[in-house]
Amino acid sequence: MNRNNFIKNAGLLSAGLLLKDFSFAQTKSSFPQVRVPYEKRNFHSKAIDAAIVEFQSTIKNKELCWLFENCFPNTLDTTIDFEIVNNKPDTYVITGDIDAMWLRDSTAQVWPYLSFITNDADLQQLIAGVINRQTKCILKDPYANAFYKDETKVSEWKTDLTKMLPGIHERKWEIDSLCYPIRLAYKYWKLTNDSTPFDNEWKDAIKSTLQTFKEQQRKKDKGPYSFQRNTSWSIDGVPLAGYGYPIKPVGLICSMFRPSDDATVFPFLIPSNFFAVVSLKQAAIMINQIFQDESLKNELSALADEVEKALQEHGIIDHPKYGKVYAYEVNGFGSYHLMDDANVPSLLSLPYLNAIKNSDPVYINTRKMLLSANNPFFFKGRAAEGIGGPHAGMDMIWPLSIIMRGLTSKDDDEIKKCIKTLQKTHADTGFMHEAFHKDDAAKFTRKWFAWANTIFGELLWKTYSTNPQILN
Repeated sequence: MNRNNFIKNAGLLSAGLLLKDFSFAQTKSSFPQVRVPYEKRNFHSKAIDAAIVEFQSTIKNKELCWLFENCFPNTLDTTIDFEIVNNKPDTYVITGDIDAMWLRDSTAQVWPYLSFITNDADLQQLIAGVINRQTKCILKDPYANAFYKDETKVSEWKTDLTKMLPGIHERKWEIDSLCYPIRLAYKYWKLTNDSTPFDNEWKDAIKSTLQTFKEQQRKKDKGPYSFQRNTSWSIDGVPLAGYGYPIKPVGLICSMFRPSDDATVFPFLIPSNFFAVVSLKQAAIMINQIFQDESLKNELSALADEVEKALQEHGIIDHPKYGKVYAYEVNGFGSYHLMDDANVPSLLSLPYLNAIKNSDPVYINTRKMLLSANNPFFFKGRAAEGIGGPHAGMDMIWPLSIIMRGLTSKDDDEIKKCIKTLQKTHADTGFMHEAFHKDDAAKFTRKWFAWANTIFGELLWKTYSTNPQILN
């Protein structure tokens, strides 16, 4: 990134000296303007607008410039509901075409903006508002994955056989739902040194997270959570009275659902347990430095160490072709499931989540396996190749997996290939989608999926900042 250009453009934008609705599409008729008009955008960030101006003034690939303008600000343009509540910023973030806030998605959607918050006070306040809203959600129910802004709203899933409360959209227990808020909080705190969002309520949310993780180690009993749904869609419910298939307590944490919101086969979901280790260590640092609570810090650190040790003992298996690889799911009895799902945390995404380095030998072996026909959800066709998952069905590739492949790669040619693939599979819409068919990108799901849009912008900005020649 050219820092001088960025600061200059940010200054011009804040002074109103650039066009109010700077749009590359207006200067290139072959690309229609599909970004929401300026006056209809939910949130305006001078820093993000400056980044778009800089990208478009530097990169020669005009289609990528158009895609960056459409995708990178999509979360801010379309999914943000920001206000001040009780003198505190409050930010409700929908996923796109579903009016509900997922703890996972809301972090993932705003994560690419974090590097800009020190140049944009309004954007920083928006992120603080997401942290505050997530704290409220966790304190309401740490086992729920998605919430409404209206705490009296009754969900369409109200008949699910679990403890559904008003204000909860869905109550699928996923480890990553409690990890993502810590990921956001820690990065925000490290960048800004602002501890304002981290009050006693936030500390209580960390305590609730710790308690929930311990309950789902299931050392003494099955814990308080179960889930069943009247459905013919098998991956939408949990077998055996809603507690899932048996596990042997080995220190790992059970997750009844994957980050795709699909039920696990074996409850010890390995990528999510890796994510939990990172999150517990980050929470321990914050609890120690902000609250000076050594007892809670030690509990968080001890659980992180226990899960980390269990991952090394039970999460690695010997593959006949690839050698030592990470399993996707295990049960503690010795059974394992080899695959990957496009949704993050995935095995492919572990370096992105700072769980392991992309130079880790076991990760390298695992990556080779995942990006091959030995992963049952790796699809290769006329349109593209990439990882999907049960959620969208067979032969459906998720752009998230292609983006994550690029974000975790050390190979310039591989990164370039990922970006070219994404450029040619947006089906002339100017946006990313949930999934598209391996042979025909025009057959896609979800026209409005902000996570995929914004993280694609993250890939483009990271590449521009570190190796811009790839984009040209």
